[in-house]
Amino acid sequence: MVTIERKGGDRTMDDEGRGLGPLPRETEKVPYEGVWRFTAAAVDASVPQARHAVRDLLTRQGVPASDDLVQGLLLIVSELVTNAVRHAALLSPMLAVEVAVGAEWVRVSVEDDHPYRPTALVADHGQTGGRGLLLVREITQEAGGACDVEQTASGGKVIWAALPLKPNGAAPHGS
Repeated sequence: MVTIERKGGDRTMDDEGRGLGPLPRETEKVPYEGVWRFTAAAVDASVPQARHAVRDLLTRQGVPASDDLVQGLLLIVSELVTNAVRHAALLSPMLAVEVAVGAEWVRVSVEDDHPYRPTALVADHGQTGGRGLLLVREITQEAGGACDVEQTASGGKVIWAALPLKPNGAAPHGS
């Protein structure tokens, strides 16, 4: 089961989709901005549940994302949750998916308590798996976004990808 909560305070994002903290009071936020966190058990059934929860959230909030962007985000969520289930479940029976939506960016991240920091290695063409992070990196770069792996304060990790709402990261004029 995936539980959804809206995190306290809305956030703005820098030019690579990284959170900068609370929005200044004088900033007029757009209606779809916010930060939501989904928690789920690190089991196979959580992969489609997290993907559907993210899709439903984007739709419900009215995020102005193209179909291609949404499909890319959903594929990223699927890959990151699958990796957490396959590689971190032993030390991290729960995982968290966070969706942060700013005026120009949407950022998805998956957090677990396993200390191992994966890298996007070039996969052997004979392998049937092992390309998840490579795929995440490619989708992110193609969209003009950014992705990274960071250590959490508790010793686990968070893997995130931020994609611009406008193609090729083009900021709207007059913003």
